[in-house]
Amino acid sequence: MSKLLFLHRWVGVVLALFMLVWFSTGLSIAFIGSPTIDRAQRLAHAPALLPQDGWLSLGEALSASAAARAQAVKDGGEAVGGGMGHGGGMGGGGHHAHGGAKAEPGLSEARLQRVGDEPIWLVEDDAGRRFALSATNGALVDFDPQAAERIARDWLGAPSLLYLDTVEAAVGLRNAETLKPFHRFATGDGAGTQIIVSARTGEVAQVSTRVERAFIYAGSWLHLFRWLDVLGAGEYRRDALTYVGFFAAIGAFTGIVIGWIKWKPGFFGRPTYARGRTQPYREPWLKYHFWAGLIGGTFAFFWAASGFFSTNPGQIFSQATASREELARYRGAALPQAVVDWRPTAALGLSAEVVELAWSRLGEEALLLAQSRDGARRAVAVPGAVAGLGETSILAAATRLKEGVAIAGAETLADYDSYYFANHRQTALDKPLPVLRVDFADAEHTSLYVDPADGRLLAKFDTSRRVYRWVYSAVHHWDFGWFRNHWLWWGWMGVWVSFGVVLSASAVVLAWRRLRRSLPVPEPASGERRARRAAQTA
Repeated sequence: MSKLLFLHRWVGVVLALFMLVWFSTGLSIAFIGSPTIDRAQRLAHAPALLPQDGWLSLGEALSASAAARAQAVKDGGEAVGGGMGHGGGMGGGGHHAHGGAKAEPGLSEARLQRVGDEPIWLVEDDAGRRFALSATNGALVDFDPQAAERIARDWLGAPSLLYLDTVEAAVGLRNAETLKPFHRFATGDGAGTQIIVSARTGEVAQVSTRVERAFIYAGSWLHLFRWLDVLGAGEYRRDALTYVGFFAAIGAFTGIVIGWIKWKPGFFGRPTYARGRTQPYREPWLKYHFWAGLIGGTFAFFWAASGFFSTNPGQIFSQATASREELARYRGAALPQAVVDWRPTAALGLSAEVVELAWSRLGEEALLLAQSRDGARRAVAVPGAVAGLGETSILAAATRLKEGVAIAGAETLADYDSYYFANHRQTALDKPLPVLRVDFADAEHTSLYVDPADGRLLAKFDTSRRVYRWVYSAVHHWDFGWFRNHWLWWGWMGVWVSFGVVLSASAVVLAWRRLRRSLPVPEPASGERRARRAAQTA
């Protein structure tokens, strides 16, 4: 027992302040989140596409911009972009565009939309690099501060904005490597609103008020140790979170054991300690720490342990997404001629609600989808394109991804299951339904979740990743079963995070007292000692 107390006490001394910050900032992440712009917001603010005669095909835009894109890759190095392409996007190409130019391989996405007043082909290659290509002359477009300001003004409906700076990274933006750098603007209103626009694609990435940015710093900068990035030690951030989570779990677990050993429950208020107490401590902060740990310590342990597992220590879990090689096999090698050659025209007769045209393909089949402002999608009949990607095409693509592995079954899900679901901040655009689940007869029991509307690979799970889903996401986020109910989840998380805040705040006080007693006290001068003795004997 004494060794357990020693371990718990000194782990608490070292990590008490961290745990207080972790629980407090966890409240920000749980209830405030990040003001990053999602797909639904981007569509709602997008201008009508209304294609016109004379716009270039994808193949022509790729051909005209080939030299500029090659130079951009050379200047930016292999680290340009870095995001994962969509599973149901484009594939490699060996076909020729108009004029005999070869469309290069490895396109994972191609979308036609207006950015500002300019029609743009937004493309992403298999390496995760994103480019904006003009649909009028094929030039590689970079959005300077003046162009970004026009986009930001249209988004906010503001007459003027103040340019702040251009940065490589913005606090609160996650998984946005393919959009950097970013232009920042301020509105000058009382709320301190700022808007961030990607210089690479012209997309609005974030709109935030002063208060929201404060919560961003609390939730992202502190909770996730983003301050290490600012100090130039970003490569150690994952390791730091791993070790801190491990020792925090040890501190919480030893506290639970000590609490249950010490507690002699007096049911219905029956006193079991001296002076009518029902717990072993007289001092208030010790009482707070005891009760908060006894009631909420188990949740503190689960949160700390799941925080440790969240970093995938030692890579004990499989990767969260399909690899680039798997995605390339899923899409297939050749780029269909229809994708390369088709040119947008006014004859399409699209309504003003259509804000985007996107190519999707699997194998030799290509599909052109019109995306409306409200998120609705429909196939567009153009030469060489199919009316839809059937289950046969999707199963063939799945077979290419898992070479040599038989498909055990396929099922169309009309509702979410325990592994594919929308969290409290996601919409049907992020996690569409229905979804086709394809199960493989391999040792890992791999399952793919595919959007049947466009063939996108939405999620991949094997046995290892399913375990990760429960030891991290389920325990850390409580995103399963009845907790999918928004109000139940808010109440549940609010109660237990509050216990964690009380537990860690009392630990900070107790740790400071322990440290203060451990620090050497300087001896007073001889004159001061005589005066003190005289005062004591007076």
